[in-house]
Amino acid sequence: MRIFTRKRRRSSLYIGGGLIALLAVVWITGLVRYAAALPKEVADLERGTDAIVVLTGGSERLTQGLDLLTEEKARKLFISGVYRGVDITELFRVRQQSPEEFSCCVTLGHEADNTRGNAVETAAWMEQQGFRSLRLVTASYHMPRSLLEFRHAMPDVVIVPHPVFPQTFKQEDWWRWPGSAYLLISEYSKYMIAVARTWFRAPGT
Repeated sequence: MRIFTRKRRRSSLYIGGGLIALLAVVWITGLVRYAAALPKEVADLERGTDAIVVLTGGSERLTQGLDLLTEEKARKLFISGVYRGVDITELFRVRQQSPEEFSCCVTLGHEADNTRGNAVETAAWMEQQGFRSLRLVTASYHMPRSLLEFRHAMPDVVIVPHPVFPQTFKQEDWWRWPGSAYLLISEYSKYMIAVARTWFRAPGT
């Protein structure tokens, strides 16, 4: 009887270990594919949209958003996820420009504190403005999750991805740089959680 119990325990350990190993292989394979699929350039530079949406998180994003607005790629710029207490003067200090130059066309969103919040906040603003298309500006490693959340929140809105490429993120050889590897692993994990979460949410929520 004891021998039979030990065999069952050993068999259970083998099965459990095999499942863990299989899950690890699937997760690593997914990570590698995620990294390989990250955008390496802006695919559509010419298309005009109703709005430009910048997700805060780096000065490169704001600079790119303002450049696009200056080039008249859209009528308005919405900056989502701005910390409360931060005014437009502080944001435009990055470019050493006067906020009055853009006062007619730039709106700050203070409600969002994560990517899903960015999508919800932007969806409300887009509906208020009556807009049907936007150009989404965020970091390349953040773009897959951003597109997932935005397309789920706004299924009827045309979304044009516009990735930026921070110098601090080594996209090509990310595994050689601990900081870039950690960032990518973290972002991939959040992306998978977002994928699972959207399965249980109706589009537009």
